[in-house]
Amino acid sequence: MNDDTSKRRLGRGLAALIGEMDQVPVADAGDRSAVNPDRLVPIEFIGRNPRNPRRYFDESELQDLASSIRQHGIVQPVVVRTIAESRYEIIAGERRWRAAQLAGLIEIPVIIRDVDDRTALEIAIVENVQRSDLNPLEEAMGYELLIADHGYTQNDLGEIIGKSRSHVANSLRLLKLPEPVRDMLASGTLSAGHARALIPTSDPIVLAKAVVAKGMSVRDTERLAQNDIKAQSDPSHAHTPRKEEKDADTLALERTLSDVLGLDVTVNHKGGGGQLRIAYKTLEQLEEICRLLERR
Repeated sequence: MNDDTSKRRLGRGLAALIGEMDQVPVADAGDRSAVNPDRLVPIEFIGRNPRNPRRYFDESELQDLASSIRQHGIVQPVVVRTIAESRYEIIAGERRWRAAQLAGLIEIPVIIRDVDDRTALEIAIVENVQRSDLNPLEEAMGYELLIADHGYTQNDLGEIIGKSRSHVANSLRLLKLPEPVRDMLASGTLSAGHARALIPTSDPIVLAKAVVAKGMSVRDTERLAQNDIKAQSDPSHAHTPRKEEKDADTLALERTLSDVLGLDVTVNHKGGGGQLRIAYKTLEQLEEICRLLERR
């Protein structure tokens, strides 16, 4: 499957990629609607997709689902692909698979689809994003995988997932945060709004801890970040070692351009002139930059 074909099929929706999956209803626990799995498979023969961006599963929600499964069984089969003889990898439905293990099931109903590594990853990301099953960090990591490994542009992802390009760009910016702040974001201690405000600050880790300790709102966090940015450009702080000193206007310009392009942008003033640097990771990103410049 070439890039263009894959993107067009994703653009038509998740069901176009996996055949009859669109006929599998998202059912309530008490819904006994007829869903015809391909077969029942021993649960130990099924494994997760190691590249699925979803990493966090709420334990209490899994226990609730396990209780429902004990009473009603699995109403909606897990969608898998064959990876070896009698061995399967999950495409969609890892949460049900985990809950089924907690419920003590020996085998579970599956729908088998013959897809390659790339398509399995695409489905996993798109399905989770469309169902809002990813936390903000997992969502950003999923976007980065599709861009870095499969040459998607931010516009491609926006069309596929049904979100704006700026939403994709803002999600990707979260990956600039240091690991401790990303952990807070993944656990839900910080919201995406809090985290984005901290990206351009001098010490996101210290400020993030302060935000959590004080229970600050997103608006308060934005003010805290702005004060930090202003302090960075204050001559009285010159004794503090920094990679470079920039005024608040320059930092704000870098942040605005980064939001618009979804890429790292650096502005360096030198006297009356300076340099504008745009960092890209793939040729597709470079082509998108060129297209934007040509439109001007």
